[in-house]
Amino acid sequence: MLAVSVIVPCYNEEATMDLLLKAIEQQTFPHDQFEVIIADGLSTDQTRQVIHEFQTANIDLKISLVDNPKRIIPSGLNCAIQAATGKYIIRLDAHSKPYPDYIEKCFQDLEAGCGENVGGIWEIQPGFNEIGKSSWVARGIAVATAHPLGVGDAFYRYTARAQYVDTVPFGAFRRQLIDQVGYFDETLLTNEDYEFNVRIRQSGGKIWLNPAIRSVYFARPTLLSLIHQYWRYGFWKGRMLYRYPNTLRWRQILPPLYVAGLVVMLILTLFIKWLGLLLILQIGLYSLALLIVGIQVSWRKKDFPLLFSTPLAIAAMHLTWGSGLLWSLLTSFIKKGYPHAP
Repeated sequence: MLAVSVIVPCYNEEATMDLLLKAIEQQTFPHDQFEVIIADGLSTDQTRQVIHEFQTANIDLKISLVDNPKRIIPSGLNCAIQAATGKYIIRLDAHSKPYPDYIEKCFQDLEAGCGENVGGIWEIQPGFNEIGKSSWVARGIAVATAHPLGVGDAFYRYTARAQYVDTVPFGAFRRQLIDQVGYFDETLLTNEDYEFNVRIRQSGGKIWLNPAIRSVYFARPTLLSLIHQYWRYGFWKGRMLYRYPNTLRWRQILPPLYVAGLVVMLILTLFIKWLGLLLILQIGLYSLALLIVGIQVSWRKKDFPLLFSTPLAIAAMHLTWGSGLLWSLLTSFIKKGYPHAP
């Protein structure tokens, strides 16, 4: 049995797949002790060609490619896990680039019994456009998705202290854990990792965050792709909360509350005109907070366009995530239930 199976779900990731595979090839962990299993959702770009070319050029790495016909992340993870032969499973993402000691440190923490699922810090960098460049908007998105105002107390985006948490990005765990808590929930198109960690914690397990375990994560490159991503995040978070309402955190309450407040105030101003002043005040205070963040990050990074792109990205995240969550809860209530995973 191998020590580690690295699993990667992907779909149309030709822009970043080579960066991930090169980072895996540079791992300090012995190459003969781990395998890489990529679950591809039948990509229509050059992703598979990139993988095959890398396999040909790096025969010392054991790389397997399996199909993920459902084309969703949780089914891809499950397909990869079913094909895995390692004692430990380490999940990575096609948008990520792990540090050279990533596998080694995950392995060490699992062997030491630090937690049932262990993970580390995301260092978020701007995503690439079609020609491999990062725009001023992409830079703002990268800053926004790592800023406390944008992500609240999601410690894996910025903390320097090792601690037990409610979730980690990606995650590393014993293969046997699947027999205890089950596979990833394929009824959730996103939030599958958080839901998986909920089941681990409900079974008495712990989630360990070690900031020495680090990976670079490439954020979405455009505002439109960010909006699409965070709408999906919010929508499927709502589906998960319908089943696990006690997992709601304060950072997740504020965006839907703000969106709901805007909608309610906007409707009420049609009947009570002076409430329009409160609506303007609400939007003004929020905009002021965003402007302060924009000034701070643009000054600190000596990047003037961040003054505009960072507030814009944070606002897009809040509004779309909050709207998606509210819509999800509303439609779940109307349908009177949401199906549990088998």
